[in-house]
Amino acid sequence: MTYEEIKKNPEINAFIKKGNDNLGTLGFTDHSAAHTALVAETAAWILEQFGRSQHEIELAKMAGYMHDIGNAVNRKNHAEYGAILANEILRGTDMPFEDKVQIVSTIGAHDESTGGAVDAISAAVIIADKTDVRRNRVRAQDMSSFDIHDRVNYAVTETDLKVDVEAGIISFDLTVDESICTMFEYFEIFLGRMMMCRKAAEVLGAKFTMSVNGSKVL
Repeated sequence: MTYEEIKKNPEINAFIKKGNDNLGTLGFTDHSAAHTALVAETAAWILEQFGRSQHEIELAKMAGYMHDIGNAVNRKNHAEYGAILANEILRGTDMPFEDKVQIVSTIGAHDESTGGAVDAISAAVIIADKTDVRRNRVRAQDMSSFDIHDRVNYAVTETDLKVDVEAGIISFDLTVDESICTMFEYFEIFLGRMMMCRKAAEVLGAKFTMSVNGSKVL
């Protein structure tokens, strides 16, 4: 089983679509295959910067692509549901047992409410997921109907995730339109996620820093 096969798997894509549809009905931002593929590729890039093996990079891509399938069951505890679903899907493949367990563990660890990085692969997926903040994830078209999550995501006009291996720093820089979202609102939504990224960076042997509109905040 490879990442490219995972991306083309109709069962996995059906779970991603249903999860995204469910979240759309509930008023959440986009969690489609565009998000999951971006998480997969970003996680792979992070591990590449740290010189991790191609095998680890491939597993991170697979886990990253599948990480949100649990939303098809319920938003609450979606990481745990996703891990169970992934185990069932991968059970019928030729994937080595150890690799299945790694993917299941990574998916189960990715949500800030119950999870946390436990190894390099889960750390990379967590950072990739939590730093996917962008305007085009907002579904609502009328700004007057935005809730706080919509305002926060829509207010972010630019992001830049950088890895400096020599300095041991993973930095996340954002440009935020404060006429749309206040800094208080931003941190009300994202502080927990950024703290999760800080701990994930430590697992990779690095520090996580964050700046907003040119000012360091973490």
